Amino acid sequence: MPHLTSTTVGTASTDVRTGFGVPGLAHPLVAPAEWGELTRPGTPLHWVVLDVADGGPGSRPDPHCMEAAGRLHNAGVRILGRLDTANGARTFGELVSDAHRFLDWYPVGGFLLDRCPAGPDALPEVRRTVTTLRTIGDDAHIVLGHGVHPCPGYLETADQLVTFCGPWSDYRWSQVAEWTADHPPERFCHFVHGLPRAHLEEALRIARWQGAATIYFTDGTDGEGSTGPWETMPGYWDDIVSRLGTGVSE
Repeated sequence: MPHLTSTTVGTASTDVRTGFGVPGLAHPLVAPAEWGELTRPGTPLHWVVLDVADGGPGSRPDPHCMEAAGRLHNAGVRILGRLDTANGARTFGELVSDAHRFLDWYPVGGFLLDRCPAGPDALPEVRRTVTTLRTIGDDAHIVLGHGVHPCPGYLETADQLVTFCGPWSDYRWSQVAEWTADHPPERFCHFVHGLPRAHLEEALRIARWQGAATIYFTDGTDGEGSTGPWETMPGYWDDIVSRLGTGVSE
C-alpha cells in the first residue's frame, strides 16, 4: 500500500467519478486506431492532449491532427493543446504565441502546461501566463503538468494539477501532500506508466485514496518524442474503461 500523509484525502474521494486525462498519443498517422478509439461513446474522458510538434502546435497546421482533433471535438471531447514550459525555460512570449496557433488551427478548449515548474519562485510567471491564456481562450481549461506536488499556490491559478507523473514502481509507494485534502479530487491528475494489468485495481485504489479524479494508466514504458510512454494505448484499455464505467464526464 502507498504511504499517505493524510487519511482525509481518501475519505473525500470515494464518491467522485474517475475519468481519463489522455496526456498525448502518437501522431494520428502513426496511431489512427488509438485516436479513433477515443471517440467511442461512453468512454469516460475528461480531456485529451493534442501535441502536434513535440511540445507545441508546430509551424503550420497539420491536416491529420486537424481531422483527428475535429472528430473528438464533434464527439464532445475537450481537447487541450500541449505547451511545453521546459521547466520554466521557455518565455512568456513563446508560450502565448504557441497558444494562439493552437487556437487558430485546432478546436482546443484549453491547455496543458507540461513540465511546469513547481516551486514558489516561478509561481508569478506561471500565473501571468495562465491569466493570459484564459484571456485569449474562451473558458480555457488549464492543467499544470508538474508531475510532483507543487507549492499550494499553483492550485489557485489552474483548474487542475498533475501531481504525479512517473512509473508504477514509484507510484505504488507514493505519498500525497497533506494540503491536497482541503480540495476536491477533480482538481488533481495522476499519470502512471509501466503499470502491469495485474496491478490495475491497486493503482485505481491509490488514485482514489490520494484524491485524484483524472488519471491515465498504461503498461507502456518507452517511446520517442514528447508523448513517451503515452504514445499508444495500454493493452488493458477495454478493461480499464469498463472498470471506470460509461458516460463522458466533463
